Amino acid sequence: MTTNQLTWHISSYSSGSGNCVEAAETPHTAFIRDTHHRELGHLTFPVQEWGRFLEALKERKLS
Repeated sequence: MTTNQLTWHISSYSSGSGNCVEAAETPHTAFIRDTHHRELGHLTFPVQEWGRFLEALKERKLS
């Protein structure tokens, strides 16, 4: 599967100020990219690690 075949969505953590992050997920991988610079590529994380990161954000454990 290529990233062009993924269904990208604006992250719910984006503030709405135009500085948005897009995410796309497969069963095993999370893809993250900047909406303003899609041509620069994306970051890739194992979906479990991405989930742990989001949980830490929700629990405000990251500063």
